[in-house]
Amino acid sequence: MPVTFAEVAKSEYILLTTFTKDGRPKPTAIWAAPAGDKLIAITQEKSWKVKRIRNTSRVTIAPCDRGGKPKGEAVEATARILEKSANGATYDALGKRYGLLGKVFNFFSKLRGGMDKNVTIELTGN
Repeated sequence: MPVTFAEVAKSEYILLTTFTKDGRPKPTAIWAAPAGDKLIAITQEKSWKVKRIRNTSRVTIAPCDRGGKPKGEAVEATARILEKSANGATYDALGKRYGLLGKVFNFFSKLRGGMDKNVTIELTGN
């Protein structure tokens, strides 16, 4: 039986794979938090994954370990870059999901200008 978006969303680490213009996969391990039936994550606005998502919203997600080694099947998903006004809620969701480590990450990310330099990625199952 194929794995579902909801099952992958439960994983502590998510392997987000974005695709180049010529279709090559570019996997990256991320933290993500649930937001209803979607996942949200935060990343630098100038990152390559954001540029690739702006080119094509098609992504896959899979459970993985901290180093990005897949621990299960990937599922198709759609990614969308949200307005920066969503960053506060994303930081809150990540802090809630990842506890003390998430709160420490949030503190230092915000200290480095994360509210202005980062964007929220919203992931939706297909």
